[in-house]
Amino acid sequence: MHSGLYLLAFVAGAALVLQVGMNAVIGQAFGGNSIGAAFVNFTVGALGLFLVLLATRSAFPQRGQIAAVPAWAWFGGLIGAFYVATVTIAGPRVGALAVLALTVAGQMAASLAVDHFGLLGFPREPVTTIKLFGAALLFVGVLIVAR
Repeated sequence: MHSGLYLLAFVAGAALVLQVGMNAVIGQAFGGNSIGAAFVNFTVGALGLFLVLLATRSAFPQRGQIAAVPAWAWFGGLIGAFYVATVTIAGPRVGALAVLALTVAGQMAASLAVDHFGLLGFPREPVTTIKLFGAALLFVGVLIVAR
C-alpha cells in the first residue's frame, strides 16, 4: 500500500490550514492586501524550492525539457496562485473550516471527473456508485460545516 504517501498527503492538507492563517496575518500586516500576501507566499515558496533543488543536487530543467511542456500545463502555476489568493481572502472572513471544506469539496468534484476520464495523465479510474456515495457524504459534510 502507499501508507507513506497517504500520510504525506494528510500532513500537506493539514499544513494548508496553517498556510491560510499565516497568509491572513501577512495580509493584515500589509493593510488588508491579500494579493500582496499571496505574492509573498509564492516568493517564499519559490525560494524554498530553489534551496531544496540546490540541497538535493537536483538537475535544473534544460531548455529542451521546458520547450517540451504543453502550453496548457504552464497554467498550473496560475491555478496555485488563484488558490492561495482565494483562501487568503476568504479564510479570515468565513473561517478555516468552511474555506478548506469548500476547497476539498471542489477538489473532490474535479477529482471524480479527472479520474473517470483519465485526464492530465492520471490513470483512468471509473466513477462507481460507492465513490459517488462517498463524495455525496463529503458534500453533505461541507454543507453542515459551511452554514
